[in-house]
Amino acid sequence: MRRPPVWLLDVDGVINVRRPMWGPDLCRGAARSQGIDWPIRWAPALITRIRRLSAAGVVEVRWCSTWCPDADVLERLFGLPAFGRALTAAELDTAEDTDPLKLAAARQVLADRRRLVWTDDTAVPAPGPLTAELAAELTAGGRALLIRPHPRRGLRPRDLARIEAFAARRRRLTLVVFLLV
Repeated sequence: MRRPPVWLLDVDGVINVRRPMWGPDLCRGAARSQGIDWPIRWAPALITRIRRLSAAGVVEVRWCSTWCPDADVLERLFGLPAFGRALTAAELDTAEDTDPLKLAAARQVLADRRRLVWTDDTAVPAPGPLTAELAAELTAGGRALLIRPHPRRGLRPRDLARIEAFAARRRRLTLVVFLLV
């Protein structure tokens, strides 16, 4: 049986947003990183969906964020299990811009012959002629789903529906192939 898609999940602008589009419920907290308490705002319904998709094996979630070295703080704050980390503290300490590191992580998932879900408000190629070639490279053959949410609103319910549908397509295809063999 094939492994589920790897979901590279950013935090700021994706989960931690000013106005999440998940209804009136909003949670607030703080997460400590490098000696600073950062305000965090999130939609509990989004966290519930992420937790369920991971627990059901629909996706394999990996943090792909500047928060990777302190992701355990976020996992406790959000009530999430420990997820993998796509970036190391050493990589982040030497990088002036993290978007190339995130792109390298996305390419590595594909090089590992895994399907990719990538949600990031800055690193995911924006629609347009300047990034069309990169987006085509990553999504060739239907192997990746790229979602670039609005940085103040983050992931929306329709984005999670797209992630579920993307992951389910492969699972159905695998089941059909298995039954035909």
